[in-house]
Amino acid sequence: MAFNTQDNSDEVMNEINMTPFVDVMLVLLIIFIITIPVMKHAVNIELPRASNQPQDAKPQTIRLTVDADGKYFWNDAAVEDAQLQTLLQEAAQKKPQSPLHIRGDRAVRYERVAQAMAAAQRAGMTQIGFITERTSP
Repeated sequence: MAFNTQDNSDEVMNEINMTPFVDVMLVLLIIFIITIPVMKHAVNIELPRASNQPQDAKPQTIRLTVDADGKYFWNDAAVEDAQLQTLLQEAAQKKPQSPLHIRGDRAVRYERVAQAMAAAQRAGMTQIGFITERTSP
């Protein structure tokens, strides 16, 4: 800054030094000149297109329960042995195939659960699981 060094030090300086202001403006101008071409450079990207079609619903899980007496229950409805094979074949033909969850009572003979698994395999069921309950120690 330029100060007046005369004997009149009580006078207020009434001139603004423009040099720092011009320096700052030139620096900003150079920055903008350099950055504007970079900002205009675009990268072409192919974005995926969304559709409003509903997705296929998940198939409902089939619960096959074997109670203590060895009776079969298809989704909580009692079925006979002959009906079970027919129901399993119908379920195996569906696309997508529903998963089969087998729940056996603790008191049932394992033979009845094995017969249900064999019937499911003969029918062509590919997704077979077991439902178990945690026992307390």
